Amino acid sequence: MIRIVVAGAAGRMGGRIVAMIHQNPESELAGAFEHPEHPGVGQDAGSVAGIGELGVVICGSVDEAIDGADVLIDFTQPESTLQNMRIASEKGVSMVIGTTGISEDGVKEIETLSGKIPCVMAPNMSVGVNVMFKIAGEMARILGNDYDMEILEVHHRLKKDAPSGTAMRLGRILAESVDRDLEKVGVYGRKGMIGERTDEEIGIQTWRAGDIAGEHTVMFGGIGERLELVHRAHNRDNFARGAVRASLWITGQPAGLYDMQDVLGLK
Repeated sequence: MIRIVVAGAAGRMGGRIVAMIHQNPESELAGAFEHPEHPGVGQDAGSVAGIGELGVVICGSVDEAIDGADVLIDFTQPESTLQNMRIASEKGVSMVIGTTGISEDGVKEIETLSGKIPCVMAPNMSVGVNVMFKIAGEMARILGNDYDMEILEVHHRLKKDAPSGTAMRLGRILAESVDRDLEKVGVYGRKGMIGERTDEEIGIQTWRAGDIAGEHTVMFGGIGERLELVHRAHNRDNFARGAVRASLWITGQPAGLYDMQDVLGLK
């Protein structure tokens, strides 16, 4: 039985992770925490998640919740995730990180800390999206420079970072597949007399509206035809279920930084 502690357990994503841990016969909720001022602190994590009492109270810090855990799942904010990983590395607790918007320096620190503990970090824990990553790269290699490449990502109005981590990963996959540098060819907005589209550019566009859980479209536009690869998340459960799957996989792995491609055997 893998014992999991959940960061941000009273949030929308945290609640679904709590529920998926409870549903999986191989995992157990070992702890849950929020920031100290959150109204969920002191309440039962299962009750807050809407699945009934589990006997695990939401704590006000990671230090109160982490003892006895095998894995910490974190889908919170960049600074919180980094602080939680510092503590997890000291305690010898594995990490599963779904937080997006982490800076380049933050990623470097995670890479360093993963020298002490095994960590799965992915912009999207969905099994379907990770299959999409694999297929998108293969399509780009096959179609090559004869097709224009565009990415559209759509999320709920409360999402803070843009473009999404998933869209950025897709952009890097497309660019690497045709020997381009996304930092040089990525286009994130178009307005006015911009001239013709270049052959090299990869467009990444963002929409925000309502309560959309997440949609990603990769379009390959050729002359006389286009191909589209689409993933639509109907709710957050697929992300939460993937995080639990990653938690089961990471236990017993050597220290190091992994992603969902490793978890799913897609590399």
